[in-house]
Amino acid sequence: MSQYIYLVRHGEQQDAQHGLGDGPLSARGRRQAHLLAERIGGLPLTAAHHSPLQRASETAGIVGERMPAIVSEPSALLMDCVPTGRMSQMPSAYLPFFGSVTEAEIEAGTAQMADAVSEFLAPRKGDRHDLLITHNVVIAWFIREVLGAPEWRWMTLDQAHCGLSVIQRKPGRPWTLLTHNDLAHLPMELRTGLPDVPLV
Repeated sequence: MSQYIYLVRHGEQQDAQHGLGDGPLSARGRRQAHLLAERIGGLPLTAAHHSPLQRASETAGIVGERMPAIVSEPSALLMDCVPTGRMSQMPSAYLPFFGSVTEAEIEAGTAQMADAVSEFLAPRKGDRHDLLITHNVVIAWFIREVLGAPEWRWMTLDQAHCGLSVIQRKPGRPWTLLTHNDLAHLPMELRTGLPDVPLV
């Protein structure tokens, strides 16, 4: 008996470079989502959840066309957020990120991620295969949690658009990271969302 969680970042957003907070997928983002759907279409999913933001909802809709037996449910726990503020152990290179982030946003993000961990990483009986379509930060926080890394390390974990990460839990054992940011389903020209373009 095992639990599997498939963590997916939404597809590329249209005009994201112009500072829009949310919006529809770009043509490239839709292609990414279709290829992701082909990749995971055979999974025996138990449930699926997605962030209610448009770019994640549209990604979930495209995946759902390939997997009609499972209806993805929106969850506010999977919204984009800022889960921590400045920390003393944090390298100074990361500090400018927090210049425009308010204390209220950090407080809300911290509470959201605590609730998300309690909801989605809770031990459950039987075999489970859950799909979560969400955002870069949320996936980074889950992986940081699974690895037991310091809280600020969410800032060092980047996911490509429609990259696939998989975590697993067996009875009596902690969660394990099986794969991080798998892009095998995406050709090089569709590998977007990372600070640096992967070489392979």
